[in-house]
Amino acid sequence: MRETESGRPGRGPMAVAESYASLWESDAFPHRWVIWDTPEETLVFDRKINCPVDIVDERVLSEVLDRMRRADVPETREYPGGPCA
Repeated sequence: MRETESGRPGRGPMAVAESYASLWESDAFPHRWVIWDTPEETLVFDRKINCPVDIVDERVLSEVLDRMRRADVPETREYPGGPCA
């Protein structure tokens, strides 16, 4: 196991990114997850539950976005969700 910045054993960004594999692997819901480029930031958006995926660690988010792009997940600047209730 890799050490964290505090020197304690932990999981590095690559291992944590792997826990988000469903975001770039195929799913029964076509294009459930998309990359949403907003003016302020780039997010992973879940179209099934109509909200962004909460990935707090920037290193993990970067790795997840890279893997999603390599898997040709759709990317948009337009709001990818439906109307909010």
